[in-house]
Amino acid sequence: MASTIIGAGITIEGEITTDDDVVVQGTVRGKLTAKDSVTVESGAVVEADISGGPLAVAGSITGNIQSSDRVDLQPGARVVGNVKATRITIADGAQFKGNVDMDV
Repeated sequence: MASTIIGAGITIEGEITTDDDVVVQGTVRGKLTAKDSVTVESGAVVEADISGGPLAVAGSITGNIQSSDRVDLQPGARVVGNVKATRITIADGAQFKGNVDMDV
């Protein structure tokens, strides 16, 4: 399946809904809903609630996360908000402030 890529120089404000994978390299403010995976790359800034499939974070998220699968906070990730997922991993060097709800 194709990916929706929000490039490094792009800022999107509003509500994004897609059936595709989403790769964020730039800035998103508002709400992001994806049926498939969401990747927030290093240097990306997301000030939005996110819901989707598996979520990999290397950038910065301020907002609540709801994943139907797992959330992986990679080194350098910074997340401020609540996370609801079946699994969560927090790597050395990642920062997380919020609550976790393990939806089993």
